[in-house]
Amino acid sequence: MKVEAKKNGVLVSGLTSFNLGHIFECGQAFRWNKDEKGYIGIVGKRVVRLSTESDSLLIENCTIEDFQGLWRDYFDLDRDYDSIKKHLSCDKVLTDAMDYGWGIRILRQDPWETLISFIISANNNISRIKGIIERLSKRLGRPISFEGRDYYTFPGPEDLASLDDESYRLCGCGYRGPYIKETARMVVAGEIDPLGLRDLPYEEARKELQRCKGVGEKVADCIALFSLDKLQAFPVDVWIKRIMEDLYLKKEMSKKEIRAVAEEKFGPYAGLAQQYLFFYAREKKIGK
Repeated sequence: MKVEAKKNGVLVSGLTSFNLGHIFECGQAFRWNKDEKGYIGIVGKRVVRLSTESDSLLIENCTIEDFQGLWRDYFDLDRDYDSIKKHLSCDKVLTDAMDYGWGIRILRQDPWETLISFIISANNNISRIKGIIERLSKRLGRPISFEGRDYYTFPGPEDLASLDDESYRLCGCGYRGPYIKETARMVVAGEIDPLGLRDLPYEEARKELQRCKGVGEKVADCIALFSLDKLQAFPVDVWIKRIMEDLYLKKEMSKKEIRAVAEEKFGPYAGLAQQYLFFYAREKKIGK
């Protein structure tokens, strides 16, 4: 991997297993949007545009220091995904899925933002999830200017803990509003430390997450996978349940049974296998 400063940002070349469409269109992040040049997104206090050509990634509005301090970690660029894919090449179904979604990477997102985002995601679609997050951010976040437009940072725990019920309603949170507010209160009170959950074993972190209102098993696994470095987490919703039953099991099984099968079959990289299968099946319309 080579990193160079450019007039408009940073150019990272020599990348493998990296495709922006695969990364951002598999349901793991909600603050990236495609434009005519690439993808624009807000992470922490930074807004950037990403575009790729061959094995190179251009990060606009970025310095070398920004890349080394944030983006290298965020895109998990020091993990050898090619080796992981060799480890997972245990059957034709997954091999086909990995060939199709070859550029997927699991983002190392902020645990606080991921916790709230996936509470919002429950029984929701991507467009509505993005809209709710943007309205909350515009109401409570800090503005950041890029190319003459304002973007907004994600609200902190104190902001969401003190937001009134009417504002939650106006942001479109619906029944999730009280869940978000109570979870924010728990974080402010020190009853749960989202970042600290990275240091816990997977099952313990999963159990802690489910103390938060609106966090069931599937949401807890999403948070664990997309922000806590728990690559063994295998989120099972109705969609992935159907995929596993159609592609592997050839019979109906409970979500708990499917998680057990995934753990045994895919081991420490079950979560990455889930993302390959999810992206492949959704794009190919398998299991619908």
